[in-house]
Amino acid sequence: MYENWKIQVGKFLTAQTISLFGSALVQYAMVWYLTLDTGSGKVLTLSTICGFLPQVLISLLAGTWLDRYDRKKLMMVSDGVIAVATGILGIGFFMGKATTAGVIVVLAIRSMGSGIQTPAVQAVMPQLVPKEALIQVNGIQSTSSAITNFLAPAASGAVLGIFGMEATLFLDVITAVIGISITATVMIPELKGKTEVSSWMQMAEGIVYIRKNQDVRYLLFFEFATLFFVTPAAFLTPLLVSRSFGAEVWRLTCSEMTYSLGMILGGLLLALWKGYPRHAKATLLTGTWFGCLVFGLGLAPTFGIYLVCNTLLGTASPCYNAPITAFLQRRVPQEYHGRVFGFLQIAVSMAFPLGMLFFGPLADVMEIRLLLFLGGSGVLGVMAYSFFRKQLNF
Repeated sequence: MYENWKIQVGKFLTAQTISLFGSALVQYAMVWYLTLDTGSGKVLTLSTICGFLPQVLISLLAGTWLDRYDRKKLMMVSDGVIAVATGILGIGFFMGKATTAGVIVVLAIRSMGSGIQTPAVQAVMPQLVPKEALIQVNGIQSTSSAITNFLAPAASGAVLGIFGMEATLFLDVITAVIGISITATVMIPELKGKTEVSSWMQMAEGIVYIRKNQDVRYLLFFEFATLFFVTPAAFLTPLLVSRSFGAEVWRLTCSEMTYSLGMILGGLLLALWKGYPRHAKATLLTGTWFGCLVFGLGLAPTFGIYLVCNTLLGTASPCYNAPITAFLQRRVPQEYHGRVFGFLQIAVSMAFPLGMLFFGPLADVMEIRLLLFLGGSGVLGVMAYSFFRKQLNF
């Protein structure tokens, strides 16, 4: 099953990195376009909801599709749909007819594609990688993604500033085509244990599995609660930067690049660290670290100190996420991976829109710093509850 697995994983990660690079260019360009063109917390709230809510809707079925059909083909189709929608928006910008509403609609379409793509990548990985190497490979994947996200803001700013929005969007189409072509050459072992029951029955089986496994069930609630309180740090920092330090594009670029630089360092730590500690302990420690650093973002008196805190915040991210992903990849049977990671995607996709519904409107009447204090306090509260109640057992 795992013969020549390193070659296949190398091709798979290369395809994902190329595709992610194009997607990151567009994501940053869209957020900056909405931030600088409107400067409204309500618009960012709407864009966040449209960027995540469709993932919830599609993930209800995506998990069953991933356990029922060819996961590689589903990834390729979702990438293709995203590329087509992005290309149409690019034509709109080229013809001078693009609008804020059009950008938000494409964000929603891209969200639906991500609702399939993200759990698919997580579910495919155990088919390619032996269990004992999952932590290291997840660390390598995190590092690769972080390097891409580190370079993407600068590249996006350069392409956006020199060639305009339409060139940025068309570049994503090109990277998607390259990524799909490489993915087509990856040899993924056939999934065993596929069922012939209906999709709805298969979904019900996934729900029953989660209900019977307390560790998996609580982990989903834990992830939802944590990300709900992370929302201000994840989505409102562009407004913090523009309002407190200046509205220049280079400041937004530096903010994104320093977070990605931290993720590179955290991913390298995971890839090189053979003696990984108990997963739950690592997640709780890095989650606490994350919550404290959110306070740092709000307290930063200068842009330089803000960037230092942002870098450290990025370092915590892969160290928090990798143990959760590896636990699910190891503990859950492969024939349930699509559904479990689909429900994990639902938890993530619901947390951010609900968080923005709460924090987003407040951004127009309160200082972003105060919202960061609220969010950081919430993250620390979730970590403390899970530690003292000993709810995380993995």
